[in-house]
Amino acid sequence: MIRTNLFSKALIVTTTQLTLILIAVATIFIVFILSAIFKMYKLKAENKKLMQTNAYKDYEDAGEDIHNGHLYGDN
Repeated sequence: MIRTNLFSKALIVTTTQLTLILIAVATIFIVFILSAIFKMYKLKAENKKLMQTNAYKDYEDAGEDIHNGHLYGDN
């Protein structure tokens, strides 16, 4: 009886403690979400720059020449 009483008291969490834990977890997730959004915009800007380079235009102009050398032939 004494053992179960000690165990049940050890698991009691006050609403203040629970609120602080939830705020901490929410803050961590907000930081992750904001960093992902920042990285998305950064990658989008880099992709836009790469699309305007001559290397990409040369690749597009080559067209099927790149794909004709397939390993298994033109099946």
